[in-house]
Amino acid sequence: MIKKLGPGLLFAGAAIGVSHLVQSTKAGAEFGFGLIWALILSNFFKYPFFLYGPKYAAANGESLLDGYLKIGKPVLITYLVLSLVTMFTIQSAVTIVTAGLAIELFGFSSKIELWAILMIFVCLLILLIGKYKFLDRLIKFVIMLLAISTVLAVVFAANKSNNPISLQQVFPSASLNIAFLVAFMGWMPAPLDISIWQSIWTLEKKKKIKRLQKQEIIFDFNIGYITTIFLGICFMSLGFFVMYGTEQTFSSNGGVFASQLISLYTQSIGESVFIIIAIAAFTTMFSTTITCLDASPRAMKKTFELLEIKQLASYKLWIGILSFGTSFIFIFLMSEMGFLVKVATILSFVTTPFYAIINHILIYSKHNPENNRPKRSIKILSILGIIFLTCFTVWYLTLII
Repeated sequence: MIKKLGPGLLFAGAAIGVSHLVQSTKAGAEFGFGLIWALILSNFFKYPFFLYGPKYAAANGESLLDGYLKIGKPVLITYLVLSLVTMFTIQSAVTIVTAGLAIELFGFSSKIELWAILMIFVCLLILLIGKYKFLDRLIKFVIMLLAISTVLAVVFAANKSNNPISLQQVFPSASLNIAFLVAFMGWMPAPLDISIWQSIWTLEKKKKIKRLQKQEIIFDFNIGYITTIFLGICFMSLGFFVMYGTEQTFSSNGGVFASQLISLYTQSIGESVFIIIAIAAFTTMFSTTITCLDASPRAMKKTFELLEIKQLASYKLWIGILSFGTSFIFIFLMSEMGFLVKVATILSFVTTPFYAIINHILIYSKHNPENNRPKRSIKILSILGIIFLTCFTVWYLTLII
């Protein structure tokens, strides 16, 4: 059973990153457990659209990108443009936080740009030498280490904390808090384009295990999805136990944020658990860094294959371009990182209804066998999810315009 797990854990590795370590922790620090409704609601309404990735791949032996082309070439080109605009800045954002945490964990240099480039280089070597087979094995170890260290951190934090637990739910009223709520729900558990990565990883897994059954693929996905929800609650708990009521705020600078996070945890829980906190935080972001570095080039390769531009249909080419482009940002554009990430974040969020609608149309279209279409309850949830995500996006746009 463990051998058959893979794409679902890769999904968890990609999802459990900024949305969990940064936003869930911040939600617990500022609102206690008052926003747990937002965490659960986001995961609930987004579930069908992530599910459609492995479900479509398992039934048809092709990725969601193949399905997008069948719906219409403009859909695939839209995905390509959005990916090219966001892939470099998102990779930079997750890597810089990973680098900051590496400084706290290993500590032999404080130059965050150097560490960021080193992280990219290490991930690049792992992916080029080990390929999907090694990544599939590595992610099981990383997620297990992440889960154990995070749970231990929560236990230690709960024992040290004097904060009375309240499950009273709140809805933020101040404009800054509303903006945070939108970002928190928009990125929890992850942007919807990860459903495309999930379909591609599923196909890679099927190459490795020929007799992989549909129900095993869906089981694997559900394990990964439940893991993201559970760890989201864990990081919210850490934020509450450690920071709630302290009026501490996080820096938007990746390196400073990492230092603040580790020091606050160790000050509140104790220096003796430094290594547990550091490993939990570092593995969280390292898993996101390596899965993003693998998935974006795979998606680019497949996109250009479908568009019949063979010169650009290469995984090695795109992982090289992404690694070089991300390193370029670290060296020359660090001062603009905040702006670049903000643009990428907004684009990723406002395009959520696009991916939800396209995935829904594809899974219930003639291009997907009728016996593979989800049951009625999932279809109803999917329609409600589209309404929810569309209204939420429109509401967000009214706040920023």
